[in-house]
Amino acid sequence: MPQDQYAPKDPTEQHPQPDTTLEQQQHPGRTEAMREEPDHGEESYRGSARLPDKVAVITGGDSGIGRAVAIAFAREGADVAIAYLPDEEEDASRTVELVEKAGRRAVKIPGDLTDEQACQEVIDRTVRELGGIDILVNNAAYQMAQPEGLSSITTEQLDRVVKTNLYAMFWLSKQALPHLKEGAVIINTSSIQASQPSPELLDYAMTKAAIVNFTKGLAASLAERGVRVNAVAPGPVWTPLIPATMPDEKVDGFGEQTPLGRVGQPAELAPAYVFLASQESSYVTGEVLAVTGGQPM
Repeated sequence: MPQDQYAPKDPTEQHPQPDTTLEQQQHPGRTEAMREEPDHGEESYRGSARLPDKVAVITGGDSGIGRAVAIAFAREGADVAIAYLPDEEEDASRTVELVEKAGRRAVKIPGDLTDEQACQEVIDRTVRELGGIDILVNNAAYQMAQPEGLSSITTEQLDRVVKTNLYAMFWLSKQALPHLKEGAVIINTSSIQASQPSPELLDYAMTKAAIVNFTKGLAASLAERGVRVNAVAPGPVWTPLIPATMPDEKVDGFGEQTPLGRVGQPAELAPAYVFLASQESSYVTGEVLAVTGGQPM
């Protein structure tokens, strides 16, 4: 049963630890195929007009953290364009339904962001169909655990990880730049892996550390234009990406190693993105907001 995120509760019990036993999927993973679906805030998130008539682009917006952010942004008053892989059409359609149910416009933009032209299409369609861009959320990511570490990471996998996690972020930020006016915001999704890398996610962790560096450098570069750049660093979060990319032994009990003793839910990440997207964070740029269940960054 979804929890009211605003009622005071013991954070160790805010959400029950899901039964992750044998919860495996093929990449990229689908929300409806999960035996225990994540909570994206469908029933719990209440908006308060913090993003009135803003236009947001969210990559990886079909499921997981991206869906939770899309729901929250829409309920805060923003129109939303979501970019996603064509294989994730079912999840993307559900996210669009939730955005439109909040009374906001939604645009679906399928494509592979490892291609520069696909990134350009995301920006062009958003501007054309929603009238501009106020918020860019670079959230799409690829990971594939390799239990043997460096020796089992192929060049093909490395290319996909780096192009999805870094090239796409770089291209989208650059392509969006001409449309970003004073007060616009870029929010990148890093990870606790940026500072606490898991050996089986070496290539992924490397890119997440690079995202932190990019965030800080771009924030300094764009400050004089009145554009803020920040990042959110999630800890373990229950999304389709986990059973689709991690071995059984890592999925089982995922998140129990945190001080709060459980995995996070996407609904618990969305408020961090809302804060960084809104004027409430007007004096915050170049920062990384950790949402890790107590694991130190």
